[in-house]
Amino acid sequence: MNHAAPQYDLTVALTYYTPYMSGVTHTARTVAEGMAARGWRVAVVTSQHDPSTPRRETINGVDVHRSPVLGRITRAQISPAYPVEAARVARRSALLYLNLPMAEAALLARFARPTPIVSMLHIDLYLPPGLLNRVAVAASDVTSWATIRRSAAVVTNSEDQAHASKFWPLVRRREFRAIPAPCLDRRGGRPRYRSGGGLHVGFLGRIVEDKGIPYLVRAFRRIADPDARLLIGGNYRTVMGGDNLADVRAEIGADSRIRVLGELRGQEIDDFYASIDVFALPSVAESFGIVQAEAMMCGVPSVTTDLPGGRYPVLATGFGALVPPRDPEALHRAILELADAPAHWREAKAHEARALFAAERGLDAHEELFHLVRERAAAQRVR
Repeated sequence: MNHAAPQYDLTVALTYYTPYMSGVTHTARTVAEGMAARGWRVAVVTSQHDPSTPRRETINGVDVHRSPVLGRITRAQISPAYPVEAARVARRSALLYLNLPMAEAALLARFARPTPIVSMLHIDLYLPPGLLNRVAVAASDVTSWATIRRSAAVVTNSEDQAHASKFWPLVRRREFRAIPAPCLDRRGGRPRYRSGGGLHVGFLGRIVEDKGIPYLVRAFRRIADPDARLLIGGNYRTVMGGDNLADVRAEIGADSRIRVLGELRGQEIDDFYASIDVFALPSVAESFGIVQAEAMMCGVPSVTTDLPGGRYPVLATGFGALVPPRDPEALHRAILELADAPAHWREAKAHEARALFAAERGLDAHEELFHLVRERAAAQRVR
């Protein structure tokens, strides 16, 4: 089939897709399924990171293509077939939505020509200290630079994130959009994880070094109230790059007020937000934090670290507090300050958060940009 008659309107490329859970996966899936619901023909090309998943299936109107994985180096997967398969599908598409950082991105961008590319720059890659990780970050940066150069447009979660990125000098010369990650309205849950009437603090996300969870545990343990609770939800069994659950449990020690809930999905996430009074995202690297925005949409204020991008939901709404990274004392103070926030303030701020971060608003912005890039590409072909 030639490029004038594409099989797909949009191909979404990323290395980890459902059933994996992360902010990148959430954004890509929401965009893919949202566009499919609007009548677009959508494909996702990803890795077969879970061998039990099929190589090809259709999920909520989206054709998912998975390439086999031979091994892993830090967070990168070894899948020689992936860039070839992704480029093959992309060339049969009107548009490629490429999620960065991705080790294979530069190769894929080259092989996918002449399909126009919209790059979604989720974050400047962060890995824990170490020689191998430094090499991996440097290699990833090279691929991101090369991919952005070939991109017709670039998306980030906020202006704040974009301006602080090492790639901003190049991004600013492309068609650029700051579009907050599309978030789900998770109101209506029941407080099944709540026990007693004390302050309940919650974290939700991957249990990895990036998220700074040990600092949150230290902060919470400064709270003397025996009825206070800290709920830690998130995946630690299958996270790329490995978990840091052992470090978290070492900080918890014998404090029975702290529960590690494991991975939550669907209604369990709604119930989690309904169970907490304050959300905490103590990341040492963060570009937005969908979980904190969704907490805000449910009326729960967020304490997060003062990092470009990660601080944006709090800055945009005023619904929370910012603290320095790796500072348990500041986390402790901010949590207590927000604990008694009045209900009328919570509801007013939740309304602001829903207006800013609702999935439909993000989909509208993506669709507008996709149409623009497609129209410009069509005009260039006519010349």
